[in-house]
Amino acid sequence: MTTTTRPGTGGLPPWSLTVVAMLCAQLGAALSMGIIAAVGPAGAAWLRLTIGGLIFLAVARPRFRDIARRDYPALLALGVATGVMSTSFMFAIERIPLGTCVAIEFLGPLTVAAVQSGTRRALLWPALALVGVVLLTEPWQGSVDAVGIGFAALGALSWGAYIVLTQHVGDRFDGITGLAVTIPIAALAAAVVGVPEAHGHLTLGVIVASLGIALLFPVATFALEMIALSRMTHTAFGTLMALEPAIGLMLGLVVLHQKPSLTQLAGIALVVASGAAAQQGGLRDSPVEARLYPPQ
Repeated sequence: MTTTTRPGTGGLPPWSLTVVAMLCAQLGAALSMGIIAAVGPAGAAWLRLTIGGLIFLAVARPRFRDIARRDYPALLALGVATGVMSTSFMFAIERIPLGTCVAIEFLGPLTVAAVQSGTRRALLWPALALVGVVLLTEPWQGSVDAVGIGFAALGALSWGAYIVLTQHVGDRFDGITGLAVTIPIAALAAAVVGVPEAHGHLTLGVIVASLGIALLFPVATFALEMIALSRMTHTAFGTLMALEPAIGLMLGLVVLHQKPSLTQLAGIALVVASGAAAQQGGLRDSPVEARLYPPQ
């Protein structure tokens, strides 16, 4: 794993920033359960994306008149993919454990990484991760929530699309300008189901809680991620991101008291190992690094 250091960043290694970013994201997801109970999963996704989008707009202040017409289709597609991914994630964690949900969704970026490697051998890793997901869901127990798994699978497809589109948008825009455009679009996409679900249930307490969670994710997560990506390779970053399902499992245990079985722990281990292996040889030739982390 190759990383570089730069002065003026407090001396913290970039891997530590990446880990903190993942912790912020998964902690935000775990803490969203109270908001989901108040305004529903779609309402929770809409609130987080709306607040996050407003913050990014205030910070980046994008000049929309300077955006070329040819870039709008990719920006729109990325925003919609982000909105679908965030909403499906909220629906999924309402029904299945956080660690299981994150592991299923991770199949999306894992498959993209394998396909982009250009080797048949790399396709082994998504297949191995799928075995890990089966161990996590334990279908032989007869208590599988097919709807929850379906939402997580939709999140995986959206996450895969997000990565491909982010690579394109990231090549066209500097800093958080792309996010300042796509996150508000994502909020509008989530509003289609989020606003009707949240209507009549919004209170000052819910809005304040949503603000706090939005500061965790997407705001703090992306800020830390951006610094980390400026100091480490795509391969190193992607390998670290393979820890995300394990972090989701840990926070599901600590915050939500979702205790995994030994079989489920083995499943998480398979997903993490597959994710780390899939990143080897995955460095892009482009000077712009693509993010593997979505704004959930």
